[in-house]
Amino acid sequence: MSGFSSEERAAPFTLEYRVFLKNEKGQYISPFHDIPIYADKDIFHMVVEVPRWSNAKMEIATKDPLNPIKQDVKKGKLRYVANLFPYKGYIWNYGAIPQTWEDPGHSDKHTGCCGDNDPIDVCEIGSKVCARGEIIRVKVLGILAMIDEGETDWKVIAINVDDPDAANYNDINDVKRLKPGYLEATVDWFRRYKVPDGKPENEFAFNAEFKDKDFAVDIIKSTHDYWKALVTKKTDGKGISCMNTTVSESPFKCDPDAAKAIVDALPPPCESACTIPTDVDKWFHHQKN
Repeated sequence: MSGFSSEERAAPFTLEYRVFLKNEKGQYISPFHDIPIYADKDIFHMVVEVPRWSNAKMEIATKDPLNPIKQDVKKGKLRYVANLFPYKGYIWNYGAIPQTWEDPGHSDKHTGCCGDNDPIDVCEIGSKVCARGEIIRVKVLGILAMIDEGETDWKVIAINVDDPDAANYNDINDVKRLKPGYLEATVDWFRRYKVPDGKPENEFAFNAEFKDKDFAVDIIKSTHDYWKALVTKKTDGKGISCMNTTVSESPFKCDPDAAKAIVDALPPPCESACTIPTDVDKWFHHQKN
């Protein structure tokens, strides 16, 4: 067990919906800034934003205090990814590594493009469908360099250390060997997922080839350095909320009571009174029409 827990506010699939993270003491924290990047030696924490097979585009709200998970909004409407044939929703558990940041003011030497202003993304390929807001420990296996509308958007490939087959996966070649076609499907999904919304296909550096574990870890470490500069105000975050409860050298650090006050000002926790659609596909169809 990670010791972290989550709390939903308002009903899912609404503009008001938020998922806040708590530490082992039940105190509210930021999943962006307060969860350590490392869970153990060579093991990283991952914040699950989107469970596998689901369509709602959930993400850490980088500009909101405490950075809760919320559904992305475009032109006033909640965002859902389309079911790209032959896939159903996201084809991995999707999320981010905490305490990382792809700096939009830094041009990446590998891609020639600046960062996308978010924590680094992770595609977790294990057998379990994780829950939104779950904090898991992952082994990094490799990385894909996507170029999204001119911005560098790294996609880390990882596996939950608690997966029954985790011991068999130690580098990107193990994914190729044990899950044939999965990496090709990953490139295909990322290339085309915005096309149904009228956007062009995404592009990739390295001819859409996955780089290995060592390369991936180096990229993650560099984004951790950019995050350090962000949270200590050595870099201008330009609207990013760096409010945190644990980073001692950060001028944005606050006490647990201040964090609690942020959450207490929002709608109550989502319990039985919340109206939650039982048929997500029907809900998705309703939102699109």
